[in-house]
Amino acid sequence: MIDDFRPAHAPEKSVPVKIDTIQTKKLESMSMPQLKPGAELFAADPPRLRPTQPTNLSLISRLQTSLDTHRKKWIIGSALVLLFSFMTGAVAFKFAPKPVAQAEKPAITVKKKVAPKPVPITSTLSGLPVDASVNQRHVTGVMIENSLAARPQSGLSQASVVFEAIAEGGITRFLALFQDTTPEDVGPIRSARPYYEQWALGFDAAYAHVGGSPAALANIKEWGVKDLDQFANGGSYHRITSRPAPHNVYTSIAALQALEASKGYTTSTFTGFPRKPDAAVKQPNAKAITMNISGPAYNVHYDYNAATNSYGRVMAGVAHLDAAGNTQIAPKVVIGLIMPYSLEADGYHSAYNTIGTGAAYIFQDGIATIGQWNKAANNAQFTFTDAAGKPILLNPGQTWITALRGTNEITYTP
Repeated sequence: MIDDFRPAHAPEKSVPVKIDTIQTKKLESMSMPQLKPGAELFAADPPRLRPTQPTNLSLISRLQTSLDTHRKKWIIGSALVLLFSFMTGAVAFKFAPKPVAQAEKPAITVKKKVAPKPVPITSTLSGLPVDASVNQRHVTGVMIENSLAARPQSGLSQASVVFEAIAEGGITRFLALFQDTTPEDVGPIRSARPYYEQWALGFDAAYAHVGGSPAALANIKEWGVKDLDQFANGGSYHRITSRPAPHNVYTSIAALQALEASKGYTTSTFTGFPRKPDAAVKQPNAKAITMNISGPAYNVHYDYNAATNSYGRVMAGVAHLDAAGNTQIAPKVVIGLIMPYSLEADGYHSAYNTIGTGAAYIFQDGIATIGQWNKAANNAQFTFTDAAGKPILLNPGQTWITALRGTNEITYTP
């Protein structure tokens, strides 16, 4: 920077110059704080002075020297600050605690709340899935004839529970119980017997019939049976023209339900049979069942059908058909009850000792189970237990129960 003030040739002999005192004081009074940042003093060299102005040279030189000193101090200070910052960061990095590896936390599996499956509502009578309103219906029991002139009957295949026994002279008859279904044609309908009434009472069922034996008619009043006798309620029954009397009395479940409602029979309170899931076995031990009830025209046979897990019913050597749809009757459960048999005082009508206990042959899933039946009173329900005294659970669907006079009347083969 000083070279900028040197003349091109050797300097002449210096001549003393008188310096304006006032001007010098003005120059000396200038100080750094009065200079604005970014002024041209820092951006460029001071203007060149001609050698003819030696008076200003000394002052300018001093000013330039001062500026250079301040610039150097600023540069050195900045460098020191940067160096200190770098060294501090390096030391901090070197001695900084190393991150400790943490064990991975096991993933938390959030299980979605699955709404519980609704428990299906099943019929108290049949064990089959039904609407809740079905169990509020009254159970209806209908006496159905089984003489040769009465075949094929109507409505038997749609009943949930059927009882079979001898009425008189070896001729069998049925008590069909309805609640789940409401067939339009049920019949032909015949007279009452005391043991059928006792079975109906176990289900708190209304009892549809046409007259009855002397003992049966007396017991209806004595036992408080919910009576739907055709003799007193003819408007709820009708006679068909395709069959002669007395084999032509029919009704519908809807008509009987209306009759029940008019008498205040609105619902039935009873204990249903304990049920289990329907499940066929791979190796059945009872594929064929024979019940010799009274004679060739009334003896029955069952053939097990593994595909439907049911028993096709055969009577008098032919398939037992329901006139409604001309379909073979095929219950899910077949039960043979061994119970004492006798005749009423008239020596003609049958009588069974249905209160008590006895052997029970229960067939379901292709398997035969020999247990015990028990009925404690008229209004009590049948119970079935195995050899260990545990309840025998039944398949849902139609249950067909036949009263037998002895164990010699029932056989079965694998």
